[in-house]
Amino acid sequence: MEFCPDCGKVLFPKDGKFSCDACGYEKVVTEESKKQYEVVEKVDKEDTIIVTDDNVKTLPTIKVICPKCDNKLAFWWLQQTRSADESETRFFRCTECDYTWREYD
Repeated sequence: MEFCPDCGKVLFPKDGKFSCDACGYEKVVTEESKKQYEVVEKVDKEDTIIVTDDNVKTLPTIKVICPKCDNKLAFWWLQQTRSADESETRFFRCTECDYTWREYD
């Protein structure tokens, strides 16, 4: 994410440049600067977001019983799965069997 050095607002890509909607500052996008940004495609609301094993090991843990193997420790994270005015959903992943489930309200 790039920020405007003049006013501090977020710079958005537009016509091959990063530009500030607030003050009009523009920064040229070079091949070198393209390499540091990951291209993310827009996903539909119905798509499921998967948390891979690569990043789940850094998540906080909680004492909760796994419904699959009865292990008593799981990783957890919050994710907005409904509209913004509703609360987020808490997901759990067992530290032993990697079974993933969600907490229902």
